[in-house]
Amino acid sequence: MSGSQTSAPPPPEECPTGLQSFAVQLRRMTGEFNRIVQEFAQAHGLHHTDMLALIAILDGGGPDTPMTPGRLRKQLNLTSGAMTACLDRLERAGHIRRVRASDDRRVVHLEYEDRAKGLAREYFRPLAHSTDTTRERFTAEELRVVIRFLTELNHELALLRGRTD
Repeated sequence: MSGSQTSAPPPPEECPTGLQSFAVQLRRMTGEFNRIVQEFAQAHGLHHTDMLALIAILDGGGPDTPMTPGRLRKQLNLTSGAMTACLDRLERAGHIRRVRASDDRRVVHLEYEDRAKGLAREYFRPLAHSTDTTRERFTAEELRVVIRFLTELNHELALLRGRTD
């Protein structure tokens, strides 16, 4: 052994940027998000699947690719019957509306109702505030790295599930 004064790197489980650290922090964050979403669902008589559908409809595919029942069914990996039941519940509860596409009346777009969007915005305002407070602790460059990491992780997770949208 040489007389080198350099210390060995910490074991992988103790490395602050190691896989274990990421896994723990991502699980904790996911757990907290899930608890908040579940509380909203319970307060509004919604199923877990309903919440997943609302989130997907809200996030959509961008202005050029509105959410359709078929895309949503594929994204949530539901049967046609389960998807129809979910959309019926959400429509009856006033959370969404089905709108026929103007260029092709056979195509149905799913839109989040403004009133329901406002209800969700009000409920999740403390989460938005916490997120913004946390963001303020980072530089713009650090946030770009975080967003890049999350974007890449979401892409890898979609590939893992066999989904590329």
